[in-house]
Amino acid sequence: MEQNGRIIGVNGPVITVEGTGQFEMLEMVLVGHEKLIGEVIGVEDQHAIVQVYESTTGLKVSEPVIATGKPLSLQLGPGIIGGVFDGIQRPLEDIEDQSGPFITRGINITPLDKEKKWQVTVTVKVGDTLKGGDVVATVQETDLVLHKVMLHPDYCGVVEYAAKDGEYTVEEPIVKLRTQSDDLEEVKLYQEWPVRKPRPFKARKRLDQPLITGQRVIDTLFPITKGGTASIPGGFGTGKTMAQHQLAKWSNADIIVYIGCGERGNEIKGVLEDFPELIDPKSGKPLMDRTILIANTSNMPVAAREASIYTGITLAEYYRDMGYHVAIMADSTSRWAEALREISGRLEEMPAEEGFPAYLPSRLSQFYERAGYVENFNDSEGSVSIIGAVSPQGGDFSEPVTQNTKRFIRCFWALDRQLAYARHYPAIHWLNSYSEYMDDLEEWYKSNISEDFLNVRTKIIQLLQEENKLMEIVKLIGSDILPEEQKLILEIAKVIRLGFLQQNAFHDVDTYVPMEKQFHMMKTILYLYERSKDLVDKGIPLSELRKTGIYDELIKMKYTIGNEDMEQFKELYIRIDDFYEKVKDSYKSFERKKS
Repeated sequence: MEQNGRIIGVNGPVITVEGTGQFEMLEMVLVGHEKLIGEVIGVEDQHAIVQVYESTTGLKVSEPVIATGKPLSLQLGPGIIGGVFDGIQRPLEDIEDQSGPFITRGINITPLDKEKKWQVTVTVKVGDTLKGGDVVATVQETDLVLHKVMLHPDYCGVVEYAAKDGEYTVEEPIVKLRTQSDDLEEVKLYQEWPVRKPRPFKARKRLDQPLITGQRVIDTLFPITKGGTASIPGGFGTGKTMAQHQLAKWSNADIIVYIGCGERGNEIKGVLEDFPELIDPKSGKPLMDRTILIANTSNMPVAAREASIYTGITLAEYYRDMGYHVAIMADSTSRWAEALREISGRLEEMPAEEGFPAYLPSRLSQFYERAGYVENFNDSEGSVSIIGAVSPQGGDFSEPVTQNTKRFIRCFWALDRQLAYARHYPAIHWLNSYSEYMDDLEEWYKSNISEDFLNVRTKIIQLLQEENKLMEIVKLIGSDILPEEQKLILEIAKVIRLGFLQQNAFHDVDTYVPMEKQFHMMKTILYLYERSKDLVDKGIPLSELRKTGIYDELIKMKYTIGNEDMEQFKELYIRIDDFYEKVKDSYKSFERKKS
C-alpha cells in the first residue's frame, strides 16, 4: 500500500493528517512507520483527524499514514469463544508469546488462528439457493458451543461448490456461491464485520422471557428479560464486579461476553485468573467454554477503550445470529465515557455537563439499543442482554453517565455503599432500584411459577417500604415507643432483608436459588407475618414472639432448605403453626393466672 498522507500534528491519541483527500470517515488507517492501528473520526478539506488505538509515544511529524479502504472490522469465526482479546480484538495470549508481558506497538496478530484446522460439517449442497444469514456449515468450537458458519448478511446466490466434511482452516473456502451479479464468492469459516455497524436481523420480538440469574433480589424484585438492558451503578467497593461475576456464572444465557473497559489492572487480572477456574454449574465444564473476555485496562490507550464496547457488542450479535442467548457484562461504561471525554477534549469540542461531550447520550443509546430478542434470517431466535456497570464518582447517581444511562435502560440495580459495608450482598438497594419489565413478564410468572407470584412480590415490597417509613421515626424517638403492630413490621422486614434479599455467593446452596424456591421463601415469610399479626392483635407483645426463635429460623431457611427440596417448606409451615398455638396457649394461661 502506498502512502496516502503524512502526520502534521500529534495530540495524545489524536493525530492530524495532511493528505490527498482520499480518507473516508470511520476508515481504518495504519499510522507511522510502525503501522499503528487508527480510525478516521473527522475529515476536512485537506486534513483528516485520526484516533490511534495504540500508544503514540515517539510518533513524529511527516511520518506516513496509509489508508486501508475499509472500516475497523472484526474477524468473526471459530476460535473466539474462550479467547481473551484487547479492545480491538487482538488476542492477548498470542501478543504475550510474541512481545512478552508488555504490548509492543504496531504488533500485527490476527484474532483467529489461521493455521488451526477445524472439524467442519458442511450443511449445504450444490444447487442450494442461499440468502444472507443461512447456515452453511457447523464447527464444534468448544464442548458447550456449536459454531454455525453463516453466509454474510450481504450475500445471496446459488451454491456452485460445497466442500466435503473434514478438517479446514478458517482461510480455506468451504462453499463457492454464484451471486446475482454473476460473481463467484468464496465462503470461508469466518467473515469480517465493522464494529460500529449493528448486524441485521429479520424482526424484533417481545421481551417476555426472564434472564434467570439465581439472585433473589434480581429475579423476584427487579428482573431483567432476555434481550433486556440493565445498569448496575455503584461507588468503589460496592460489589459491581462481584455481582457481574455471579450473573456471568449463573444466568441462563448460552454465552457470556465480559468487557473489562478501563478498569484497574488488578481487577482485570482477577477476572482473567478467576474465570478460567470457574466451572459452569449446568454442564460441569469450564465456564470459559462459553465465555469471551475483552480486557482493556485503565492504562491502555483511551481510544481502544472507546472501541472495546463496540467490539464486545459485535461479537455478541454474531453469536445471537446463530440462535444463542448472549449476555454482555460491560464493566464499566463510566470509564468508556471518560475515554470519550478525553478524546473530545483533545478535539477541542464544546463540552457539555462535567466536561463530557454533548453526544454522550447518543453514544450510550447506540450501545444499549443493540440489545434485543430477535428472529434471525435463518429463522432461529437469539438475544443480546446488556448489563452495564456504572462507576459514578463518590457514588453520586446524579452525574451525567448514570442519568443518561437511565434514559436507555429499563432495569436499574442501584448498589448502596452502606449495605456493602454492612456485608449485605448483593448490595442492591430495594428502594432505589426498579425494573420496567414486570408487566412484560407477568404471564411468564403466572404460567411457570404461580398465579399468586406478583401479589406475593407486591406484599414483600410494601413491607420493605413500610419499614423505611418507620425507620425514620425510630431514628428520632427510638423503637420502644412504637405500637406492637409496627414493631412486628420491623421484625418481618428484618427477616426479608437478612433471610431473602441477602445472599451468600460462596455458599453451595445460597449462591444460586431457583425461582420456585424464591417464591416459597416469600410465601413462608408472609405466612409467618399473618400468624404473628394475629397474635399481636390479640394483645400478645412482640417480645414474647421473639423468644420462640421462629424469626431466626426463617432467616436461616435459605441455608437449611435445599434448592430442590420444596417439601421442606411444608414442615416450616407446620413449625409456624406450632409456634402460633404455643404462644396463644401460653398467653391464655398467663391471662387466667393474672385474673
